Amino acid sequence: MLVSGGNHGDEYEGQVAALRLVRELEPEQVRGRVIVVPVISTEASRANTRLWPSGANFNRSFPGSPEGPPNEQLADFFTRVLFPLADVVVDIHSGGRTAWFVPCSHMHVVERAPQRRAMLEGMLAWNSDFHFLYVDVNGTGLLPVEAERQGKVVITTELGGGGRVPAAVHRLAWSGLTNVLRHVGVLEGQVQTRASLGLPDAVILDGRDPANYVVAEEGGLFEGLLEPGEPVRAGDPVGRMWFPDAPGREPSVLRAPLDGVLACIRAIPVTEAGDNVFVTGQPIEADALR
Repeated sequence: MLVSGGNHGDEYEGQVAALRLVRELEPEQVRGRVIVVPVISTEASRANTRLWPSGANFNRSFPGSPEGPPNEQLADFFTRVLFPLADVVVDIHSGGRTAWFVPCSHMHVVERAPQRRAMLEGMLAWNSDFHFLYVDVNGTGLLPVEAERQGKVVITTELGGGGRVPAAVHRLAWSGLTNVLRHVGVLEGQVQTRASLGLPDAVILDGRDPANYVVAEEGGLFEGLLEPGEPVRAGDPVGRMWFPDAPGREPSVLRAPLDGVLACIRAIPVTEAGDNVFVTGQPIEADALR
């Protein structure tokens, strides 16, 4: 099993959980091998930025190249060395400084049914209140995609964000990660389910329709009107854009494109044209993915 945090530098939820795993995991508890990379993008983490100082986005660097710039060399190391050593890849993300995502584990819906079912069960083992099915709307070269291409069981997350990690999110990062390790048989101990914890079934949100991803058409100050996890109907106001350079101008209302649930919203008001401002998803049953 390969566990990584800090793919993007300003996403600290996974970094803390992975560092704790390094500290607390004992060899006698493990069946097989656990490889932990707590902070992939070290300089970006220290600077509290999403991107590397060079401007590189590590999660757009795969499969990488041994002859490329440093981000592509590191991606190549993951591709050719680390991924082949693992059956399961866990890459822990959040919304970083700029977005608040309802804390969830998530996944791509891959074509191969056995791999898809294993990823679904691993995603559900995080025991978050929500899960999310995502598509790549902001570029190519993602770490999970390369791991999926190699046939790995890939489990990823969006654990909040917004520049602060609430204690409850730290707890979810740790409990989810360790439960997934137990679920795949790497870590000893009883696997917990939401039922065993006395919790209702989680909600799986299907974000595969690109219409769910709403971007700002012009810059300004974004005001969120709803919180992630709230239901929406197509046309409902989700946010407003204000224009400091034109104080007398009416704000632009940004509306839900589809019925569903608000999954993510921009966490900082300052917004440029093209920035993602919110994401919705539609509830779907797990059996539809099996």
